[in-house]
Amino acid sequence: MSTIIANPSAQIKITLPEKLQELVQSRADQYGLSISTYIKHLVLVDVKDIDMPVFKMSEKTEKVLDQALEDYSQGKTHQIKHDEVDEFLNDL
Repeated sequence: MSTIIANPSAQIKITLPEKLQELVQSRADQYGLSISTYIKHLVLVDVKDIDMPVFKMSEKTEKVLDQALEDYSQGKTHQIKHDEVDEFLNDL
């Protein structure tokens, strides 16, 4: 069984004062990185020790989950391999 893990990302545009941009570019150059890669590194270092928050599901979401688990246990679902997704969606 293969699992596809979605890794959504967001694009962020930031504006830096010219002098700060020059400093950031200089630091990124020292490591052979692009500015965006260097800033990603800074963010990762900053958040590495932060626990991801865990939120309780809403009642509506819990009901949907319970129904999905029941459908699965009753054999009402089937696995779609990642290379068959487009064909499956086209056949809907």
